[in-house]
Amino acid sequence: MHEEKVKKLLNDIRPGIQMDGGDVEFIEIKDNTVFVKLVGACGGCPMAQLTLKEGIERYIKNHLPEIKSVEAV
Repeated sequence: MHEEKVKKLLNDIRPGIQMDGGDVEFIEIKDNTVFVKLVGACGGCPMAQLTLKEGIERYIKNHLPEIKSVEAV
């Protein structure tokens, strides 16, 4: 569906996440929900949920409004 677009958007924001020692990996899209894995410093960071919802999810939904949410697995 939108897998390539989502991967490109993740690549666009990846440098900001990597600056803090973390990274994000695309897992899948199912029912307009994007599933990602937060790795590196993001894996145990107390701010990871904020990064996921206010950063990654907001950015993807701004470019692909049909995406309902972004969830970490």
